[in-house]
Amino acid sequence: MAKKSSLPGFNLSLGYTIFYLSLIVLIPLSAVFFKTFTLSWDEFVQAVASPRVVASYKLTFGASLIAASINVVFGVLTAWVLTRYEFFGKKIVDAFVDFPFALPTAVAGISLSAIYAKNGWIGSLLDQIGIAVAYTPLGVVVALTFIGLPFVVRTVQPVLEDLGAEVEEAGASLGANRWQVFYKIILPAIWPAVITGFALAFARAVGEYGSVIFIAGNMPMVSEITPLIIITKLEQYDYAGATAVAAVMLVISFILLFAINGFQWWSNRRLGHVK
Repeated sequence: MAKKSSLPGFNLSLGYTIFYLSLIVLIPLSAVFFKTFTLSWDEFVQAVASPRVVASYKLTFGASLIAASINVVFGVLTAWVLTRYEFFGKKIVDAFVDFPFALPTAVAGISLSAIYAKNGWIGSLLDQIGIAVAYTPLGVVVALTFIGLPFVVRTVQPVLEDLGAEVEEAGASLGANRWQVFYKIILPAIWPAVITGFALAFARAVGEYGSVIFIAGNMPMVSEITPLIIITKLEQYDYAGATAVAAVMLVISFILLFAINGFQWWSNRRLGHVK
């Protein structure tokens, strides 16, 4: 007698999945391209390849990659502290990791601007050594780092919890030093989660708007992000131009995420996770 599953059959489940993804993801994304196709080739190039728009691409994707890379380092460190040590206020620190999720992005942007402005708590100290954060590209990186940290911590933390400290003790008992334990034992185990956290943090940063516009300064060719370009075109009723820029961002993001996933697959294969 065949074992009955508590879930619907494959055909019904697959049909619902395709319908749901089409309704939520595929149809809205296809609308972006359909609206873009109303432009002629010259109009499309003019909309997506002007110097101002190209400068925003460089800032948006460059700052997102830098912020995601920073979050990988400090996200892994934070996850390590939360899983390997007991200290007073640990639950509070753990809760603060999710703070960027709960905080409205506009509030985050205003707060960061106030803190890192030249008369702010941190900005006044940095200004004394000639470092300006608010209203510069560096401010964009700070904002994107702020909103992306939880993605790395929350993807790496469960893996470290499942790994346990016993494997480290076993490596140490066999004569491995701390670097060898990390490189040979810990890193291969957490590497897929690290890459996943990096990809999530990067994807979140690329589309970020609210927390960036306040601290960026929005100076054309200097600190103007691509989402602001899109909003500006929408406010000017240039819907086709806005969707054209959005389509370019979508394609570039897909290529970069595909490359990240390909690197993850190659790394897993090299480290022995994939046979």
